[in-house]
Amino acid sequence: MGEKILIVDDQYGIRVLLNEIFQKEGYETYQAGNGVQALAIVEEETPDLVILDMKIPGMDGLEILRRIKKLNEEIQVIIMTAYGELDMIHEAMKLGAITHFAKPFDIDEIRSAVRSELSKKTIK
Repeated sequence: MGEKILIVDDQYGIRVLLNEIFQKEGYETYQAGNGVQALAIVEEETPDLVILDMKIPGMDGLEILRRIKKLNEEIQVIIMTAYGELDMIHEAMKLGAITHFAKPFDIDEIRSAVRSELSKKTIK
């Protein structure tokens, strides 16, 4: 497999949970608790997919998404939000996010979305 996933969330528990799930699936995983860490990992490791929380103190998810896409348009981004903010979701989709999940999310749904997206990438 060898695909790389970056998990960006200021909530430690969510990062650890998603990290464990995707490591067990065989992915190489990275974690970031804020935008600065996330962008440094994107530059150094070039993940295939980023799971990005929209509400992060400091640099919000939309700004992180903009900067990720500026660094590398090919990186796929799945967004998560605990808030039903449709404007933010629409903006994120316009910026290139592929899908979104509301927190609390269903682990199987997010796992399936990641697997589906990364399998498309290996087919290309």
